[in-house]
Amino acid sequence: MFLLKRLCGVTLAVALTAGCAASGGRADDTLVVYTGQAGDYQLNFNPYAPTQIEGPGTIYEPLFFYNIASDGPPKPMLGTAFEWNADGTELSITLRDDATWSDGQKFTSKDVVFTLDMVAKTPAMNRTGFRGTATATDDTHVVVKFPEPSYMDGPQVLGQLWMMPEHIWKNHSSPATEVNENPVGTGPYTLGDFKAQSFTLKANPAYWGGEPAVKQVRYLSLSGNQAGVDALKAGSVDWQTGPIPDIADIEKNYPGYKAITLPLNQVALFTCSNAQLGCQGAQTDPAVRKAIYYGMNRTQINSLAFQNLNTEMSPGFTLLPRDNDLVADGLTDRLAPMSPDVAKADQLLTSAGYVKGGDGIYAKDGTPLALTVKVVAGWTDYITALETLAQQMLRIGVKLTPQQLSWNEWADARGRGQYELLIDSVEQGPAPDPYYTYSYFFSTATTAPVGQTATPNFSRFSNPVVDQALAELKKTDRGDPSRQRHYDAIQVELEKSMPYIPVLTGGVPTEYNARGFTGWPTEDDLYAFPAVWKRPDASQVYVNLKPAGR
Repeated sequence: MFLLKRLCGVTLAVALTAGCAASGGRADDTLVVYTGQAGDYQLNFNPYAPTQIEGPGTIYEPLFFYNIASDGPPKPMLGTAFEWNADGTELSITLRDDATWSDGQKFTSKDVVFTLDMVAKTPAMNRTGFRGTATATDDTHVVVKFPEPSYMDGPQVLGQLWMMPEHIWKNHSSPATEVNENPVGTGPYTLGDFKAQSFTLKANPAYWGGEPAVKQVRYLSLSGNQAGVDALKAGSVDWQTGPIPDIADIEKNYPGYKAITLPLNQVALFTCSNAQLGCQGAQTDPAVRKAIYYGMNRTQINSLAFQNLNTEMSPGFTLLPRDNDLVADGLTDRLAPMSPDVAKADQLLTSAGYVKGGDGIYAKDGTPLALTVKVVAGWTDYITALETLAQQMLRIGVKLTPQQLSWNEWADARGRGQYELLIDSVEQGPAPDPYYTYSYFFSTATTAPVGQTATPNFSRFSNPVVDQALAELKKTDRGDPSRQRHYDAIQVELEKSMPYIPVLTGGVPTEYNARGFTGWPTEDDLYAFPAVWKRPDASQVYVNLKPAGR
């Protein structure tokens, strides 16, 4: 799938009553979107919760917007300027003085300090590993001090932490698990109505950036990717990110719509890899993970599941083609092989003590090599990929069984490490640098024992070489050539262990109603990454759109 990605859980008839994008059945200043939620929405507007359904960017804002689709200076949001001291241990931030919370109270530096303190003190909310200490010098200035040079924390603190109102959140004794039924933010939208199958955001008339032209955003729940295709054909959705048949001919097959496809995330089989942190199953053996890696026919998977929109991927998890120059020379495979190497997979398993049985499946100590891989029901591209992969794995003596779950069940299992394998995408961070992917998904600081929520090192991977390289990268400003040796060290360790088994670099296809709204991101104007589930980018799109004719 594509991250939070897909469609959701009602019938098309319900979708049609919710609004018609390319035809008339609702106000033309309402944007209908489909994010990929499978099943009923579970109310949670806590932007720091792994099961939140909306909020980052739309309701709660960062200090700055970093656009990973175009490497330029960050856009001021609640912050207007920032500056590092000479050794990268102190970050001074200037805030805007004209922002208010949606309940009318003024946004000040006290809210920023409160938010940073709350994140630092609450591991389950601290997905960026923030360890700074914030102090307000007056209502519009904050200084963040770090225990060591922390240049790489800049985009994370400034672009990935959502500012929260102190006057409300100071009353929450367990902020990580607060579902936040009545969100109060500074963003361009506030919560409208909420139902299990659909909810709306309404334009904030007091927004510091001006009330958006799109007065309402309606989020639909559909039954899966096919329902999304049907909704697109019916003109009942304005924006969705996901696969559709014959996307190359979208303007012919779906009148009024256009599409854009860009590489972003890296599709992988996530493994609960670390037995020391409580993971159980054959996937805790690196030999099994690498056998699966070599047993894949990625060319076939790309053709059958992804319409050949995906591209090659490096086992070092640099994003290609963006990071071509950063790929480590020490990798055995610069790129994951597109064709299977059955002999290599057999050699890995045999050397690890597995013996092939009469049924063609390897076993060890009497236990067959059989694994379950979790996927969200309705994510048809990922489901097709897994069904294809399951057939491929039989050739190397591995039994793989896809298991479809609701998004909520899948996300909970992912966060708590209660799975053997699952399919998802490794996302990028706030700036175009692989450091952020590494620090999020491969750092000991961002994982937790099975049963506790990881944020977001879901594989439970822990490696001292990687941790040390990340510590050195954090101290070194972007552009310093000495960074490459640390990238090299990380990539070699990731290929050696493969806690996330590389599949393909995901080409992210997005379809949008060009007849009903103007101002969409295009390849010539990538002011935000154009995916409806990409946060806070989606909020940038919402405020940039205008109903056609205005």
